[in-house]
Amino acid sequence: MKAIKLAAIALGIVIVLLIGAVALLLAMFDSARIKAELADAVQTRTQRTLKIDGDLGLFFWPNVGIKVGKTSLSEFKGAQEFAGIDGARISVAVLPLLSKRVVVEAIELDGARATLVKRKDGTLNIDDLAAKEAEQAPRAEQPAGPATPVQVDIAAVKISNANLTWRDEQSGETSTLSGFDFTTGRIVGDTGSQAWAVDALNLSAAGKSGADTVALKLAIPKLALAGDAARTLTLDKIEGSLDLASPKMPMKTLKLPLAGHLRAELAKESAKGALSTRFDESAIALKFDIAKFSPLALGFDLDVDRLNVDKYLPPEKPAAGKAADGGKGGVAKEEKIDLSALKGLDVHGTARIGQFQVKNLKAADIKARIALAGGKLDVAPHSMNLYGGSLSGALSVNAQGNAVALRENLSGISVNPLLKDLADQDLIEGHGDVRLDVTTRGDTVTAMKQAVDGSAAVALKDGALKGINLAQSFRELKAVFSRKEDSVQKARSTDKTDFSELTASFKIADGVAHNDDFAAKTPFLRLGGAGDIDIGRSRLDYVLKATVVETSGGQGGKELEHLRGVTVPVRASGPFDQLAYQIEFGSISAEGALKAKLDEKKKEVREDLKKKAREELMKGLFGK
Repeated sequence: MKAIKLAAIALGIVIVLLIGAVALLLAMFDSARIKAELADAVQTRTQRTLKIDGDLGLFFWPNVGIKVGKTSLSEFKGAQEFAGIDGARISVAVLPLLSKRVVVEAIELDGARATLVKRKDGTLNIDDLAAKEAEQAPRAEQPAGPATPVQVDIAAVKISNANLTWRDEQSGETSTLSGFDFTTGRIVGDTGSQAWAVDALNLSAAGKSGADTVALKLAIPKLALAGDAARTLTLDKIEGSLDLASPKMPMKTLKLPLAGHLRAELAKESAKGALSTRFDESAIALKFDIAKFSPLALGFDLDVDRLNVDKYLPPEKPAAGKAADGGKGGVAKEEKIDLSALKGLDVHGTARIGQFQVKNLKAADIKARIALAGGKLDVAPHSMNLYGGSLSGALSVNAQGNAVALRENLSGISVNPLLKDLADQDLIEGHGDVRLDVTTRGDTVTAMKQAVDGSAAVALKDGALKGINLAQSFRELKAVFSRKEDSVQKARSTDKTDFSELTASFKIADGVAHNDDFAAKTPFLRLGGAGDIDIGRSRLDYVLKATVVETSGGQGGKELEHLRGVTVPVRASGPFDQLAYQIEFGSISAEGALKAKLDEKKKEVREDLKKKAREELMKGLFGK
């Protein structure tokens, strides 16, 4: 009993001493002095002002720790706030420290905020901090001895309501990341083996750029970092969502569920993983393999069942040369094509899309091999089914000089719906083959259209030239032909000249496609022709030469007898959407006109003879 009594007395003395030590420490803790010394040190070292407006204090129950109130750090040599927090708190269990174990009950950070600025001269408002860090980095004169390993056990980390603002003074744009929340469950690790494990890692953040917003949420049940030489990071399961909102999108908001996994070999700078999402009618699955983190070397395999990009694109801006405000604000400036994003990347992989629509162009069963390196993107080979036929070819885009090369073979294509969807043009009908081999370059879409070089060819069957019915026009203009006068008529969407087959080849230079071997067959006509298609300016200047070859068969054929064997020039010219046709009867050669007159006279004589024969027959039958 005496021993127990002595032990109790000793324990009481220890407790009294500990309480006294804590009381003495609290009495010696001068918050105002410490805040002033910290502010002086920061000002001397960084020439930035540190303000601790809130509380700065110690606590010893139930754990030892420190808490800090509202704190801010100014810009370099300025009074404007660069970064700040509303409060922070960290608490550590005392007894485990005796066995070189750090057991942290909680790390909490509330209301952290910072503003990053890219100035007009290209410098950043954190360049001075990076320079100071480099200056004060320890020199490698003597290798430091190995640090004593410490076991770390953190019950939870909580970061709430953090905000980051990015302001680009060169472009005038501002983006924000707000409401950043980060929480974890238990974190255990060893600073010696560098093995770490994190339970229940959760992250949420919202970003804003102009009127566009994005919100990201991620939940990772388990994160493991192996302590071996390979330094393997494993995330067996990733779940979350990505919410997008923009007044420019037709549906205004879009929610994407996310699921995947990741395994990274940090020492080798390599990683493999998968990510999938589903929204509207689309299911997207991506597998990726990163061979190098920086510069990025990425391999991928993308599979999409169906995707209608048009549903998520903003309305098109007014075309260049037209007023952006309906004619009240002058000429809209055409945006430049920026391909700089292609530079500095090494990406290769395959993509498959079941059904696809973009800019009204519709395709199915798309397969493409994609390679990006040195600022050059190659989509080759690629293939797809579209508009009743198929397409195969190769596409190359080079950021150096904004150069594009395209080789395509289209087989069995229905050209009318293709042109309507692709270019909103209703110029020709038919199905068949199209070959295209072109190159171009330029800073804008218009510049690229005006710089197209290469060749093209078309072979169609059972189609029609839209805008004019040549056979009908020839019949209706018989009197004009007799006077050798030209006739001009606007293209009419309801008129067309049917053909059974059509062929043409083109040489393209500086955005102008020239053709001189046009050939087509219609029930009554044979068509030849030559002319130019100005791709850059969306204009046509073309002369068809129509020769009447058949007048006996078909409805209305006999009414063309006066033009049998005559070649009539027909000029088609003007913008694609305002074409005009001029039937140039005045250009018919004298021989052709004479032949046509003789044929017409022959026809009249034959009709007179037939009439007289009928009259004689009637007299013979009825005696009159």
